[in-house]
Amino acid sequence: MKIITPYGRIIVRLYDETPLHRNNFIQLVRRHFFDSTLFHRVIKTFMIQGGDPDSKHATPGQELGNGDLGYTIPAEFRPQLFHRKGVLAAARDDRPDKASSASQFYLVQGKVFTDAGLDSIEQQRLHGRKIPANQRALYKTIGGTPQLDQQYTVFGIVEKGFPVIDKIAALPTDKNNRPLKDVAMQVRLKRKWLFF
Repeated sequence: MKIITPYGRIIVRLYDETPLHRNNFIQLVRRHFFDSTLFHRVIKTFMIQGGDPDSKHATPGQELGNGDLGYTIPAEFRPQLFHRKGVLAAARDDRPDKASSASQFYLVQGKVFTDAGLDSIEQQRLHGRKIPANQRALYKTIGGTPQLDQQYTVFGIVEKGFPVIDKIAALPTDKNNRPLKDVAMQVRLKRKWLFF
């Protein structure tokens, strides 16, 4: 799948381990739902968020992030899918069942952590759950947002276009973290050609 922005293209592979999220996202892409939606919430060293249907015709400065499609996707937490830099994950409201928004998603920029920082997150945010060694190694090298692990469904990973995430995350924003200059997107399925 490719996300086309004014700052370049991001190539994302959807995970088969999260079929409900994968299939829903593919259906929305096939319907061109994401075309003209904005990256409406951008926080440097954290993430860039888009997919709010209300953002298609938003006026400058309008607060966004509350639009939905009238349904949610059940959480699909997988221990091996974690919030390293470049993951695609589903946004959600503060719900006890942690069900995901049908359309709002985010791409993690995150930051690089030290062992002490990860230890602190384990105690304060993960309620003592230990971050596996292989995941800890990535959080200490490429970075991410480990405080979100097993709280929001991760359902894809960026294969190309990390600099595009960095460019969008660095944009000036208003008090609601909306970029001052709109960042619209188009999302397309990337076809694989088979030759016989």
